[in-house]
Amino acid sequence: MAMLLFGCVGPSRAADTNLEEQVQLLREQNTILQQQMQKQSQTLDALTQKVQDLEAANSEREKPDSPDSAPAKSGFNFGNVVLSGEGGVGFQKTGSEGFSPNSSFTVEEARLFLDAPIWKDVYFFSEMDLATPENNNAQVNLGELYVDFEDVSQLWGRDDQLNVRAGKMNIPFGEEYLTRYAIDNPLILNSVSDLWGFDPGLEIYGAMGKWSYVVAVQNGGGNGVQDDNNDKSVAGRISFDPNKNWHFSVSGMRTDNLSAENNGLSAVWFAKGFFQSIGSPATTEFHVNAVELDATARWASGYVKAFGGYAHYGDNDPTSANDRDIFYYSAEAVQNLPKHFYAVTRFSEVIADKGYPIMGNGNPGDYFSELTTDLWRLSLGFGYRFSNRLVIKTEYAFEGGQQMNGKSRNEENFFGTEIGFKF
Repeated sequence: MAMLLFGCVGPSRAADTNLEEQVQLLREQNTILQQQMQKQSQTLDALTQKVQDLEAANSEREKPDSPDSAPAKSGFNFGNVVLSGEGGVGFQKTGSEGFSPNSSFTVEEARLFLDAPIWKDVYFFSEMDLATPENNNAQVNLGELYVDFEDVSQLWGRDDQLNVRAGKMNIPFGEEYLTRYAIDNPLILNSVSDLWGFDPGLEIYGAMGKWSYVVAVQNGGGNGVQDDNNDKSVAGRISFDPNKNWHFSVSGMRTDNLSAENNGLSAVWFAKGFFQSIGSPATTEFHVNAVELDATARWASGYVKAFGGYAHYGDNDPTSANDRDIFYYSAEAVQNLPKHFYAVTRFSEVIADKGYPIMGNGNPGDYFSELTTDLWRLSLGFGYRFSNRLVIKTEYAFEGGQQMNGKSRNEENFFGTEIGFKF
């Protein structure tokens, strides 16, 4: 009986032991598989981060006007060379004293961009302006053209802290110039101050965490790619982005001391004209110092952005005291609507109590050099975005002001429609 019992129990115990060993083996294999999956997950996360970094880098290179980026990688690719373009066509009419008193179909903008790698993180960029709102004589003009040395800060193991550009570049003052092209501007017109310019020089830019900066030393005079003045202009901007909803920046600039006889104009466009001399052409040297604050608040379907600035004009004209203060500001709100529509409004103004050339929407022949004490503009717009490469928009702008001689400026209202595009 005992033998029978042993014979029945013995194999059962052996089977249990074998089962336990199999379970233990399965547990060990499962642990190994989990470790392998964890390593694979870490590797996948690392690869995903690299892809996101590359996409972010390409996204940062999307706008040719950005102070810390190069042009878009869209367009036509010829090997490593990228040819792209932007433009705007439309219709416009102003009041009797405006720049377009007769109804006109217009080619507002036509620009070609060429972007090509040179060596490692060194790139070439050029912009050819075939038509611009400031150029109505169908002449081809050179926009930006520079060599971009990206990630110089890799010399000490840091990305994007220091980048260097040399050539002809945007003057990095304020922020409106970053969105003044037809495809980026929600309206057709810009603010009354509309401060921007190209100028040859040297620029450094970069970012550290939530802070970014751009500083440039440039010729300063309005003589194209040559300069006949040893003094140089300096402009720069520091930006802070505490989160995705808020953006702030402060900009500063000094033009060099410019000869009214040799230069007459600075390289900085202001109020559809230029910062220019108002002293005696034969003897005067003039300069402008300026500062500007910009702020943007964004939400899911729109934004509000505003800026305000102060510029001081001075010269050494011995016959008159021409020093004067100029104040300017702008506030813009955009609300995206269903079905890709949007509504936009902007109010802007320039005030110079002693008078300064403020052309605005006025006829250039009448207002380019005439002194104006105040000019304001209220723009109302409506648009439809087919995509980020095609937009159609319309705008009506009320404009009014006062000249130094007491004459009112009340015949410069604007109506226009425009199609903005890029490829």
